Amino acid sequence: MLSRPDQTIINTINHAACLLSGSARRAFQAQVVLDYCNGNTHHAKLFFGWSEPALRKGLQERKTGEIIADAPRSGRKSYSTKLPNLQNDIRSLVDPNTCTHPTFENTFRYTRMTGKSVLEALVREKGYKKSELPSESTMRALLNKMGYRLRRVQKTKPKKRFPKQMRFSTT
Repeated sequence: MLSRPDQTIINTINHAACLLSGSARRAFQAQVVLDYCNGNTHHAKLFFGWSEPALRKGLQERKTGEIIADAPRSGRKSYSTKLPNLQNDIRSLVDPNTCTHPTFENTFRYTRMTGKSVLEALVREKGYKKSELPSESTMRALLNKMGYRLRRVQKTKPKKRFPKQMRFSTT
C-alpha cells in the first residue's frame, strides 16, 4: 500500500490544481498521479478527491501528447436561440408606445410598457405560451438591452405663473 502524503502537501497540490483549468489542470493532475501515486488513479482519488475519469483523460493526453477536446458546455440556451422572432415581436409591441428623448440627448427610447405588460401582450397578441417566455426580470433586462427604458410619458407642463410686472413710475 502506498503511503499517504502529508496533509500540507495535499492542500498545496489541491490549491495548485484549483488555479488551473482544462488541459493544463489535467496535465498537472497526471504529473501528480505519476509522482505521488505511482500512476494509480484510485489512490489519487482517495488522497486528493479528484475525478478518476479526468485523471485518466490527463494520463491519456500525457501518453499521446495530444490534447483531448473538452465536451461542449451545457446549460440553458438563450432566448434569442430558442425564440428567434422574440425581439422582433417585442419591438412590434413596444414601438407604438415609445418616444425618444425630447432633446435627443441620448439614444434611449422611453416606453410606458413594463416587463410584465410586454409578457402579457406577447401571450395575448402574438400567441406565445407563458411557459416558453422568459421571467419578468429577464424581460426587463432584455428590454434594457434592446435600448428601451421605462419612463412615464410626460405631458407638456404648463408654464409657471409669473407675477404681473408692475409699472414703476420714474418720478
